[in-house]
Amino acid sequence: MKDFLFVYSADYTVPPQGTPEQMQAMMKLWMDWLGSIGAQGKLKSPGHRLENGGKVVRPNNVVTDGPYADIKESIGGYSIVTVGTIEEAAEIAKGCPIYAVGGNVEVREVAAM
Repeated sequence: MKDFLFVYSADYTVPPQGTPEQMQAMMKLWMDWLGSIGAQGKLKSPGHRLENGGKVVRPNNVVTDGPYADIKESIGGYSIVTVGTIEEAAEIAKGCPIYAVGGNVEVREVAAM
């Protein structure tokens, strides 16, 4: 078995839209999706949402506010799954609720050190 990182990206410059009930329904979709992966014993690290702000450390000890990109799409969170192949991980990622808001899931194998 191998670990794969799911990186959730979307246009996070647009504030969440919808009624509180719609937002709660979206959260339930996420919890159900992650719960189903967990029930299969394939969820190593549950979904973690990232805050909007942060710091970027560059060479020569330069620290700036960020991350800010010239593009609207940015990383909003991540999960780690444990499965046999990247194809299996990609198949699981197809069920992610982020597609409903125009986002995507990047699937990357975690290299053993």
